[in-house]
Amino acid sequence: MMEQWQFNQEAEEALVGALFLEEGLIKDCNIRPEQLYLPKLQRLLSTMKRLDEKGRPIDVISVVEEVGEQNLESIGGISYITELAGSVPTTANFKYYQDIVREYYQKRRAKEVAGRIMDEVARAEDIRKTISDGIHNLMEIEGANGDDELGDIKSCLVDLYNDCEKDSGEISGVPSGFKKLDRLTGGFQESDLIVIGARPSMGKTAFALNIALNASEHDVSVIFSLEMSKNQLVKRAAGFRGNIDSTKMRNPRRFFADEDWRHLYSAMGEISHHNLHIFDRPGMDVNYIWSKVRKMKREYAEGTRFLVVIDYLQLIVGDPRHKQNRQAEISEISRSLKHMARELNVVVIALSQLSRGVESRQDKRPMLSDLRESGQIEQDSDVIAFLYRDDYYDKEAESKNTIDIIVAKQRNGPVGTVELSFNKEYGKFADLGV
Repeated sequence: MMEQWQFNQEAEEALVGALFLEEGLIKDCNIRPEQLYLPKLQRLLSTMKRLDEKGRPIDVISVVEEVGEQNLESIGGISYITELAGSVPTTANFKYYQDIVREYYQKRRAKEVAGRIMDEVARAEDIRKTISDGIHNLMEIEGANGDDELGDIKSCLVDLYNDCEKDSGEISGVPSGFKKLDRLTGGFQESDLIVIGARPSMGKTAFALNIALNASEHDVSVIFSLEMSKNQLVKRAAGFRGNIDSTKMRNPRRFFADEDWRHLYSAMGEISHHNLHIFDRPGMDVNYIWSKVRKMKREYAEGTRFLVVIDYLQLIVGDPRHKQNRQAEISEISRSLKHMARELNVVVIALSQLSRGVESRQDKRPMLSDLRESGQIEQDSDVIAFLYRDDYYDKEAESKNTIDIIVAKQRNGPVGTVELSFNKEYGKFADLGV
């Protein structure tokens, strides 16, 4: 009898069951049938992959048809398949299930290789070769990620040449909508993690919303709001697009003039044509965000650029294993967001709170060390920008309608500061002196 520590039946069943739940999810499954332990699930996953290769849908009916009624028992029977299909409420944790299955597969393979080494050592003529071969086999297991990637760079060289041949203009990435900032960054690049940090009420949500709405005119913006509701964000967006005072937006029926109603209708009509999506479920974790972005990407044409905004990083639910260590929890979230940006090839903008340490300094302009709770955020980020307003600290400051965007880190470009105008009544950012 197989010891329980060598496989996880619940994870294997959840992984296969999730494939019934979301159309196209099979394309993101990098677990091979032989990496599952239970034979019926091996056959079931193999059947699903075969259906996908034929371009057929994956559901209970298509699986039964593909297997044939005479072979149903080999995959657990019709009742087992139906139970699997209805057992997983969401695909949000699909990546987590894959990781568990892969980990247990590697344990089984490692035990198998170790046992073979012990057997061969006893009768080996060349002990060094036996050990060397064993180490090589163990390293292969560690590096097995369920794909056929060989690390070849020839296709990258072709892509490099083609990119050099194309005139991408001054902005090669997703534009922020602010000319000076785009000149400094070249636009936000796909697969990059951008962190925007600021103290509370500095304007970081408004800034990210401005960027997302600007980008969604031609690209796709997806906002994951853990602090504000979808309705609140849409109201804000309509307010700054229509140049409507935010105090009036609280009770339009009472405060709106005829001109305000015209501006609102115009802004709503404009926003309705943008590729903007907002998720506001409380208590989101990275797996949920990952699954939603992956699903959104399948709904748009190949090559469509995505900008993902997370408001804000410290509110993402972390791994329960790190509950007692907040720094480790934030570090894991940061690494996962960077991994998501690379694997899904999207721009990820994560808003971040800054520590209170900035308040105790004479010079209150933020620095990299002010990022709250984890130096890992600084390490994972490709771009780090801070928001700073003089009038936030000095109510008598002359520059009441300006804000500095301080690009403190840019892995593939220069750092610097860009000044924008900021109308707090509208929550609107705009270029200054361009």
